[in-house]
Amino acid sequence: MRAWAAGAFAVAILFAASAGAALTEGGRLRAVYDTILDAQFDRVDAQLKQTCPPAPGEACQTLGVVALWWQILINPESRLLDRRFADAAAAAILANTGWTSREPQRAEAWFYLAGSYAPLVQWHVLRRERLTAAREGSQIKTALERALQLDPALNDAYFGIGLYHYYADVAPAAAKFLRWLLLLPGGDRVKGLQEMLQARERGELLRGEADYQLHLVYLWYEQKPRQALDLLEILEARYPSNPLFLQRIAEVESEYFQDHPASAAGWQTLLDRARGSRVWDAPLAEVRARLGLASELDAMYESDRAIEELKRVVELKPIAPFAARTQLQLGTAYDRLGQRDLAAAAYVTAVALASDDDPLRIRERARSGLRQRPDVRVAEAYRLSLDGWRALERGAHEDARRLLTRAVMLAPEDSVARYRYARALEADGDRANARAQLEKVIAARPIPPAVVLADAYVAYAQLLERAGERARAITMYREAARLVGGVPRARDQAKRALERLSTSSTFFDFFFRLCLTSCASRP
Repeated sequence: MRAWAAGAFAVAILFAASAGAALTEGGRLRAVYDTILDAQFDRVDAQLKQTCPPAPGEACQTLGVVALWWQILINPESRLLDRRFADAAAAAILANTGWTSREPQRAEAWFYLAGSYAPLVQWHVLRRERLTAAREGSQIKTALERALQLDPALNDAYFGIGLYHYYADVAPAAAKFLRWLLLLPGGDRVKGLQEMLQARERGELLRGEADYQLHLVYLWYEQKPRQALDLLEILEARYPSNPLFLQRIAEVESEYFQDHPASAAGWQTLLDRARGSRVWDAPLAEVRARLGLASELDAMYESDRAIEELKRVVELKPIAPFAARTQLQLGTAYDRLGQRDLAAAAYVTAVALASDDDPLRIRERARSGLRQRPDVRVAEAYRLSLDGWRALERGAHEDARRLLTRAVMLAPEDSVARYRYARALEADGDRANARAQLEKVIAARPIPPAVVLADAYVAYAQLLERAGERARAITMYREAARLVGGVPRARDQAKRALERLSTSSTFFDFFFRLCLTSCASRP
């Protein structure tokens, strides 16, 4: 579904030409487009009135549709804007079709006709109306080809053509069947990507849209998540009021890099902006941010804090899809802690709240949670390790050691519990046993999660350093510094330690050489 969503027919909005064939009032239109991407939708109507005239009225109609589409894209679960959007898109298509009839030799008119179809096609894809999307997508291709015939210097138009060429090559079988059904020619993955990059570099107005579309290409087909993340970070810096870009950053950090601390930091930033009303639709952004943060906290073995975030979401009374997802996540977190009655109640509520179409399969997953009871021993060990960890954070060392000892006895294979037990031993002054436990964590197979392993490397390195085993300590610090997915604190501690040890090494080497020189010069 997601491959189709960015497929041959879900092309970017195309609004600009090269400097040699600039759009009428391109600067004004670019300012409106930036306002849309920054999700400052309450400013768009006034800005459009100031732009058209002198810019063509058809251009502003198209931009108005784009503004509605981006609001839907930010909140795809809601259908409140669907009727208004469909009517506006139809009116823009009619207006631009009339423009091409009046001025068939004007490339700009064909360019805007393609742009008026583009958001409508993406909307049809979102609402699973694939055949309609394919049929109308062919209109985009035809209009762009005509625009480029009239003016080959329309660099932004190459992005839409490039998207078609790319996805027509990599599309799944169902999409290729529709392409054949509509008598559309085949694609070219390499050429398509080159055309998209050409438009991104040389186009006048399309860079933001191109960055967003290209990040999907890099994730789904090119296997270049780092480049995708770079593009999202550019978008987030340029358009901080749009919550979608920061949301995507957090999702990519988690799904593609398994960097849960980085993802949690992204969700926390979005939460802070939402609570400060610095993003569009702040109440919705807060719900999304808390759900995302809860998911990452659970992945970092902090289910108690995840539950706190989820309870806050319940208090916000979100719309049905988010309410159901909240209950599903609550059920999962309660089950991890062995609180089966609370988990079952949450699953039942999730089933009741799930929407009819249920795109996230919440109803199915909640029923699965009701059927599958968790391992009581594993759940109890997890709860004890978390309680012991919280006791250690409070400075209650005796309670921490007692709870974590029981956790390790119940689940000796649990590296997270063993790491926490080692830290309790160290806090209690038992460094020898702490070191032995950390060695077991580092040597464990399967490899412990990065969020724990990085801290284990640092803690072990510090013990080695105190014991005078400098070379081994450096090795452990290096492992912690290079590990992706560890908490930033561990990475920073490792880097500072390496700098300190490197400086001290240089200092002692200098005096050692000085001593040798001095001794050798004596009679």
